[in-house]
Amino acid sequence: MKKFIIQTEPFVVPTTDGKIIKEHFGNTTDGNSEISIAHMIAPSGWSEPFQTPEFDEYTLVLRGKKQFIIEGETVVLSAGQSIKIQKNTRIQYSNPFAEPCEYVAICMPAFSMDAVHREEK
Repeated sequence: MKKFIIQTEPFVVPTTDGKIIKEHFGNTTDGNSEISIAHMIAPSGWSEPFQTPEFDEYTLVLRGKKQFIIEGETVVLSAGQSIKIQKNTRIQYSNPFAEPCEYVAICMPAFSMDAVHREEK
């Protein structure tokens, strides 16, 4: 029995806002509810509604910049920087900058729509 899995076909999450989400491990790819790992590209001008997730989220910016509004404080990360947002924290993710933002997001436990608690726009 193999003690490793190589992911060659991540699940491409359907979106309507131009964001590209490829889940490598998590609820939709391998049924893992403990952790999700996704590679994302957020286009210029992209944003999500405020949310208060039931999971910790780690973000590593690979290219561009990403803006976070965390409990009312604005934080901007650039390529090579990372952040951990603790669960049950009110946050908004966005990319108000001129270039796309490429990043990796890790959620523990795994991301699910039932646990993200997005607010109405």
